Amino acid sequence: MKAILALAGLLLCGLGAPAAAQSVRFPSVAVGTVAPGPELSGWLYQPSGEGPFPAIVLAHPCNGVSGHTHGWGQLLASWGYVVLAPDSFEPRGEKNVCGRGRVVSGQMRVADVAGALDWLNAQPFVRKNDIGLIGHSHGGWTTMRAVQGIFGLTERGLRAAVAYYPSCSPQFDRNVSLPLLILIGDRDDWTPAENCRRLQAAGFADPALVEAVYYPDAHHSFDAFVGDRTITVADGKSHRLAYDPVAARDAEARTRAFFDRHLKQ
Repeated sequence: MKAILALAGLLLCGLGAPAAAQSVRFPSVAVGTVAPGPELSGWLYQPSGEGPFPAIVLAHPCNGVSGHTHGWGQLLASWGYVVLAPDSFEPRGEKNVCGRGRVVSGQMRVADVAGALDWLNAQPFVRKNDIGLIGHSHGGWTTMRAVQGIFGLTERGLRAAVAYYPSCSPQFDRNVSLPLLILIGDRDDWTPAENCRRLQAAGFADPALVEAVYYPDAHHSFDAFVGDRTITVADGKSHRLAYDPVAARDAEARTRAFFDRHLKQ
Protein backbone atom coordinates (compact mmCIF):
# COMPACT_ATOMS: atom_id res chain seq x y z
CA MET A 1 0.00 0.00 0.00
CA LYS A 2 2.88 2.39 0.74
CA ALA A 3 4.24 1.78 -2.75
CA ILE A 4 0.82 2.51 -4.25
CA LEU A 5 0.58 5.74 -2.29
CA ALA A 6 4.07 6.74 -3.32
CA LEU A 7 3.25 6.12 -6.95
CA ALA A 8 -0.07 7.90 -6.56
CA GLY A 9 1.69 10.93 -5.15
CA LEU A 10 4.06 11.05 -8.11
CA LEU A 11 1.23 10.78 -10.61
CA LEU A 12 -0.93 13.31 -8.78
CA CYS A 13 1.86 15.86 -8.82
CA GLY A 14 2.40 15.32 -12.55
CA LEU A 15 6.12 15.78 -12.00
CA GLY A 16 8.70 16.00 -14.72
CA ALA A 17 11.88 13.94 -14.74
CA PRO A 18 12.91 13.14 -11.17
CA ALA A 19 16.48 13.77 -10.09
CA ALA A 20 17.18 10.02 -10.08
CA ALA A 21 16.39 9.70 -13.80
CA GLN A 22 19.05 10.16 -16.47
CA SER A 23 18.51 11.00 -20.11
CA VAL A 24 20.10 8.55 -22.57
CA ARG A 25 20.06 8.08 -26.33
CA PHE A 26 20.08 4.87 -28.36
CA PRO A 27 18.99 3.65 -31.80
CA SER A 28 15.67 2.13 -32.75
CA VAL A 29 16.53 -1.03 -34.71
CA ALA A 30 14.88 -3.03 -37.48
CA VAL A 31 13.20 -6.20 -36.28
CA GLY A 32 11.26 -8.61 -38.46
CA THR A 33 9.29 -6.55 -40.96
CA VAL A 34 9.37 -3.45 -38.76
CA ALA A 35 11.66 -0.68 -39.99
CA PRO A 36 13.87 1.19 -37.55
CA GLY A 37 12.68 4.51 -36.23
CA PRO A 38 14.86 7.57 -35.56
CA GLU A 39 17.44 7.72 -32.81
CA LEU A 40 15.56 7.65 -29.54
CA SER A 41 15.82 9.50 -26.28
CA GLY A 42 14.84 7.75 -23.08
CA TRP A 43 14.82 8.00 -19.31
CA LEU A 44 16.99 5.67 -17.27
CA TYR A 45 16.18 4.78 -13.65
CA GLN A 46 18.62 2.80 -11.55
CA PRO A 47 18.17 1.05 -8.19
CA SER A 48 20.55 1.65 -5.33
CA GLY A 49 23.48 -0.72 -5.07
CA GLU A 50 26.22 -1.91 -7.38
CA GLY A 51 24.39 -4.50 -9.48
CA PRO A 52 24.30 -5.88 -12.02
CA PHE A 53 20.49 -5.83 -11.94
CA PRO A 54 17.72 -7.25 -14.11
CA ALA A 55 16.07 -4.59 -16.23
CA ILE A 56 12.66 -3.52 -17.52
CA VAL A 57 11.70 -1.53 -20.62
CA LEU A 58 8.81 0.83 -19.86
CA ALA A 59 6.52 1.73 -22.81
CA HIS A 60 4.55 4.97 -22.27
CA PRO A 61 0.84 5.55 -23.10
CA CYS A 62 -0.61 7.57 -25.99
CA ASN A 63 0.07 10.91 -24.25
CA GLY A 64 3.81 10.25 -24.28
CA VAL A 65 6.31 10.44 -21.46
CA SER A 66 4.60 12.02 -18.45
CA GLY A 67 4.32 11.87 -14.69
CA HIS A 68 2.76 8.43 -15.13
CA THR A 69 5.93 7.22 -16.85
CA HIS A 70 8.24 8.73 -14.26
CA GLY A 71 6.15 7.37 -11.40
CA TRP A 72 6.34 3.85 -12.76
CA GLY A 73 10.03 4.23 -13.55
CA GLN A 74 10.80 5.12 -9.96
CA LEU A 75 8.54 2.42 -8.59
CA LEU A 76 10.12 -0.33 -10.70
CA ALA A 77 13.60 0.89 -9.76
CA SER A 78 12.61 0.71 -6.09
CA TRP A 79 11.89 -2.98 -6.68
CA GLY A 80 15.49 -3.53 -7.80
CA TYR A 81 15.26 -3.11 -11.59
CA VAL A 82 17.12 -0.91 -14.01
CA VAL A 83 14.38 0.79 -16.02
CA LEU A 84 14.63 2.32 -19.48
CA ALA A 85 11.63 4.32 -20.74
CA PRO A 86 12.04 5.17 -24.44
CA ASP A 87 10.30 8.26 -25.79
CA SER A 88 8.74 6.86 -28.97
CA PHE A 89 6.94 10.06 -29.95
CA GLU A 90 9.18 13.14 -29.65
CA PRO A 91 11.87 11.80 -32.04
CA ARG A 92 9.08 11.16 -34.58
CA GLY A 93 7.73 14.69 -34.23
CA GLU A 94 4.76 13.76 -32.04
CA LYS A 95 3.81 14.52 -28.45
CA ASN A 96 0.39 12.92 -28.12
CA VAL A 97 -1.30 10.37 -30.41
CA CYS A 98 -4.44 9.73 -28.36
CA GLY A 99 -7.28 9.10 -30.80
CA ARG A 100 -4.86 8.70 -33.71
CA GLY A 101 -2.67 5.93 -32.38
CA ARG A 102 -1.65 4.50 -35.74
CA VAL A 103 0.42 7.62 -36.49
CA VAL A 104 3.02 5.86 -34.36
CA SER A 105 1.60 2.37 -34.02
CA GLY A 106 2.28 -0.27 -31.41
CA GLN A 107 3.98 -2.35 -34.08
CA MET A 108 6.26 0.52 -35.08
CA ARG A 109 7.32 0.80 -31.45
CA VAL A 110 8.55 -2.82 -31.41
CA ALA A 111 11.69 -1.46 -33.09
CA ASP A 112 12.10 0.91 -30.12
CA VAL A 113 11.77 -1.97 -27.66
CA ALA A 114 14.39 -3.93 -29.60
CA GLY A 115 16.75 -0.97 -29.47
CA ALA A 116 16.17 -0.58 -25.74
CA LEU A 117 16.92 -4.27 -25.18
CA ASP A 118 20.19 -4.01 -27.11
CA TRP A 119 21.22 -0.89 -25.19
CA LEU A 120 20.44 -2.43 -21.81
CA ASN A 121 22.31 -5.63 -22.60
CA ALA A 122 25.42 -3.56 -23.38
CA GLN A 123 25.46 -1.89 -19.92
CA PRO A 124 27.72 -3.36 -17.20
CA PHE A 125 25.12 -2.64 -14.49
CA VAL A 126 22.47 -4.78 -16.25
CA ARG A 127 22.22 -8.55 -15.98
CA LYS A 128 22.46 -9.56 -19.61
CA ASN A 129 19.31 -11.13 -21.07
CA ASP A 130 17.25 -10.74 -17.88
CA ILE A 131 14.94 -8.03 -19.19
CA GLY A 132 11.19 -7.45 -18.91
CA LEU A 133 8.75 -5.15 -20.66
CA ILE A 134 5.78 -3.23 -19.27
CA GLY A 135 3.42 -0.96 -21.16
CA HIS A 136 0.21 0.96 -20.49
CA SER A 137 -2.58 1.56 -23.04
CA HIS A 138 -0.72 2.45 -26.27
CA GLY A 139 2.33 1.02 -24.52
CA GLY A 140 0.23 -2.04 -23.71
CA TRP A 141 -0.51 -2.39 -27.43
CA THR A 142 3.24 -2.11 -28.03
CA THR A 143 3.76 -4.87 -25.47
CA MET A 144 1.20 -7.16 -27.12
CA ARG A 145 3.02 -6.80 -30.43
CA ALA A 146 6.53 -7.10 -28.99
CA VAL A 147 5.88 -10.53 -27.43
CA GLN A 148 4.86 -12.09 -30.76
CA GLY A 149 7.23 -14.78 -31.94
CA ILE A 150 7.73 -13.21 -35.38
CA PHE A 151 9.87 -10.47 -33.81
CA GLY A 152 12.24 -12.80 -31.95
CA LEU A 153 12.77 -10.51 -28.98
CA THR A 154 13.48 -13.48 -26.70
CA GLU A 155 16.77 -13.72 -28.62
CA ARG A 156 17.49 -10.17 -27.47
CA GLY A 157 16.95 -11.12 -23.83
CA LEU A 158 13.26 -10.31 -23.33
CA ARG A 159 11.99 -12.72 -20.68
CA ALA A 160 8.57 -11.50 -19.50
CA ALA A 161 6.04 -8.76 -20.22
CA VAL A 162 3.10 -7.01 -18.55
CA ALA A 163 0.40 -5.23 -20.57
CA TYR A 164 -1.88 -2.80 -18.71
CA TYR A 165 -5.23 -2.21 -20.48
CA PRO A 166 -3.83 -3.01 -23.94
CA SER A 167 -5.42 -3.24 -27.34
CA CYS A 168 -5.90 -6.98 -28.03
CA SER A 169 -6.30 -8.48 -31.49
CA PRO A 170 -7.35 -12.09 -32.13
CA GLN A 171 -5.92 -11.69 -35.63
CA PHE A 172 -2.44 -10.50 -34.70
CA ASP A 173 -1.68 -11.36 -31.06
CA ARG A 174 -2.00 -15.13 -30.71
CA ASN A 175 1.66 -16.14 -31.20
CA VAL A 176 2.90 -15.05 -27.76
CA SER A 177 6.43 -16.41 -27.28
CA LEU A 178 7.20 -15.53 -23.64
CA PRO A 179 5.37 -15.13 -20.31
CA LEU A 180 2.75 -12.38 -20.58
CA LEU A 181 0.46 -10.86 -17.94
CA ILE A 182 -2.55 -8.83 -19.14
CA LEU A 183 -4.29 -6.50 -16.66
CA ILE A 184 -7.47 -4.76 -17.81
CA GLY A 185 -10.77 -3.41 -16.49
CA ASP A 186 -14.10 -4.85 -17.60
CA ARG A 187 -15.53 -1.31 -17.74
CA ASP A 188 -12.81 -0.01 -20.05
CA ASP A 189 -14.48 1.82 -22.95
CA TRP A 190 -11.24 2.70 -24.77
CA THR A 191 -9.44 -0.65 -25.04
CA PRO A 192 -12.34 -3.01 -24.34
CA ALA A 193 -11.64 -6.07 -22.24
CA GLU A 194 -13.95 -8.01 -24.55
CA ASN A 195 -11.26 -7.90 -27.24
CA CYS A 196 -8.82 -9.61 -24.89
CA ARG A 197 -11.46 -12.21 -24.04
CA ARG A 198 -11.94 -12.85 -27.78
CA LEU A 199 -8.18 -13.21 -28.13
CA GLN A 200 -8.14 -15.81 -25.36
CA ALA A 201 -11.09 -17.63 -26.92
CA ALA A 202 -9.30 -17.73 -30.28
CA GLY A 203 -6.45 -19.53 -28.53
CA PHE A 204 -2.81 -18.64 -27.99
CA ALA A 205 -0.03 -20.64 -29.60
CA ASP A 206 1.02 -21.56 -26.06
CA PRO A 207 -1.81 -20.78 -23.62
CA ALA A 208 0.40 -21.61 -20.62
CA LEU A 209 2.43 -18.47 -21.30
CA VAL A 210 -0.47 -16.03 -20.88
CA GLU A 211 -2.38 -14.91 -17.80
CA ALA A 212 -5.17 -12.33 -18.09
CA VAL A 213 -6.79 -10.58 -15.12
CA TYR A 214 -10.08 -8.72 -15.60
CA TYR A 215 -11.11 -6.21 -12.94
CA PRO A 216 -14.94 -6.04 -12.85
CA ASP A 217 -15.30 -2.38 -11.82
CA ALA A 218 -12.18 -0.86 -13.34
CA HIS A 219 -12.06 1.68 -16.17
CA HIS A 220 -9.20 2.69 -18.43
CA SER A 221 -6.08 4.06 -16.71
CA PHE A 222 -7.15 2.49 -13.40
CA ASP A 223 -3.61 2.74 -11.97
CA ALA A 224 -3.20 6.51 -12.48
CA PHE A 225 -4.08 8.52 -9.38
CA VAL A 226 -6.14 11.25 -11.01
CA GLY A 227 -9.77 12.24 -10.71
CA ASP A 228 -12.58 10.31 -12.36
CA ARG A 229 -13.06 12.08 -15.68
CA THR A 230 -14.18 11.76 -19.29
CA ILE A 231 -11.84 12.92 -22.05
CA THR A 232 -12.45 13.47 -25.75
CA VAL A 233 -9.53 12.59 -28.01
CA ALA A 234 -8.49 13.43 -31.58
CA ASP A 235 -10.94 11.06 -33.28
CA GLY A 236 -13.86 12.72 -31.48
CA LYS A 237 -14.55 9.75 -29.22
CA SER A 238 -14.95 10.17 -25.45
CA HIS A 239 -13.56 7.78 -22.86
CA ARG A 240 -13.88 7.51 -19.12
CA LEU A 241 -10.66 7.32 -17.09
CA ALA A 242 -10.79 6.54 -13.37
CA TYR A 243 -8.40 5.50 -10.63
CA ASP A 244 -9.45 2.25 -8.96
CA PRO A 245 -7.53 1.66 -5.70
CA VAL A 246 -8.55 -2.00 -5.47
CA ALA A 247 -7.53 -2.84 -9.02
CA ALA A 248 -4.38 -0.69 -8.81
CA ARG A 249 -3.22 -2.36 -5.61
CA ASP A 250 -3.85 -5.86 -6.93
CA ALA A 251 -2.27 -5.12 -10.32
CA GLU A 252 0.84 -3.67 -8.71
CA ALA A 253 1.25 -6.73 -6.49
CA ARG A 254 0.78 -9.07 -9.45
CA THR A 255 3.23 -7.07 -11.56
CA ARG A 256 5.93 -7.19 -8.93
CA ALA A 257 5.48 -10.91 -8.23
CA PHE A 258 5.43 -11.67 -11.97
CA PHE A 259 8.66 -9.83 -12.74
CA ASP A 260 10.40 -11.17 -9.64
CA ARG A 261 9.47 -14.72 -10.65
CA HIS A 262 10.72 -14.42 -14.22
CA LEU A 263 13.63 -12.00 -13.88
CA LYS A 264 15.13 -12.59 -10.43
CA GLN A 265 14.99 -16.36 -9.97
